[in-house]
Amino acid sequence: MDMCKNFSNFVPEMKKNVSIFVILGLFLVILFGLDVCSGTMWLWPFGDSLSPMESQILHAIRLPKAVTAILAGASLSVAGLIMQTLFRNPLAGPYTLGVSSGASLGVALLTMCSTLVAKQLSIVNYQLSIMLPLSAVIGATLVLLLVLAVSRRVTSNVSLLIVGMMFGSIAGALVSLMQNFANPDALKLFIVWTLGSLSSVGWSDMQMLIPILLVGSLFVVLALKPLNGLMLGEDYARGLGIHVSRTRIYIVLATGLLAGGVTAFCGPIAFIGVAVPHMARGIFQTSNHRITIPASALIGACLLLVCDVLCSLFAYPLPISTVSALFGAPVIIWIILKNK
Repeated sequence: MDMCKNFSNFVPEMKKNVSIFVILGLFLVILFGLDVCSGTMWLWPFGDSLSPMESQILHAIRLPKAVTAILAGASLSVAGLIMQTLFRNPLAGPYTLGVSSGASLGVALLTMCSTLVAKQLSIVNYQLSIMLPLSAVIGATLVLLLVLAVSRRVTSNVSLLIVGMMFGSIAGALVSLMQNFANPDALKLFIVWTLGSLSSVGWSDMQMLIPILLVGSLFVVLALKPLNGLMLGEDYARGLGIHVSRTRIYIVLATGLLAGGVTAFCGPIAFIGVAVPHMARGIFQTSNHRITIPASALIGACLLLVCDVLCSLFAYPLPISTVSALFGAPVIIWIILKNK
């Protein structure tokens, strides 16, 4: 009788979740089309009305920018969700372990020290479009490796959180130090990168970005089953037979690859990874990661597409982090007030 009762309660819940997923999928398709069409010049991609220049803008700029918004929004949201689960902290995010600071340090070393390197190596022209994301990946990877090395020695997630924040503080201090000695042109290039941009990612960049995100997603899948147990604490998870240390390594690797990859190519994007997991839990009324992970990916992709559409409405497009903060900051304030 109890089994029948549980099954009867489970079926309406599944139907409700499927309907919400379908609605989110439709929103995603609509927002993708709107993002491709909107901008300083409205483009209608259907039919033969596009000029050669408009077709070039559509295929070389608008389409990769919209695809990047989907990839970045989904990746940051999933990374934020698993970090909140690991640390059992509603304000944890994808950049908690200092991945963003490591990427910023890599970009700062390239941009602010490029003049000295160019003089030493007699290099006149730099392909910064390639070197900027590469340097960010290297910086984020180094910080990730340091955090992984520490995670094998500490048993407490709180200690790991503090260590990650300290690594981020050290990287931030080094960046600030270099800013004091940088020339204005190099400093401007670095500041533009820190504001975040989706339009800087082309089809060629995705050949490097997509594999990084796929590997990060693989680690999310490996950590999927233990995540629900970690919500109740490490001791409870161990009682269920969950290998906590190995799960923590999977989560750190997934977060580093997802957040580090997006940050390397798009720059830091604020608040998406912190706010979206709360939206997913609120909309679906569950904390089950089998539901909240795909829900966070869909909501994050939709939200970043909305932010990109709003950015493109201005004559001079706004930085993506500026608009995403307008959405994310009120959610964080609501969380603090709700939890008193």
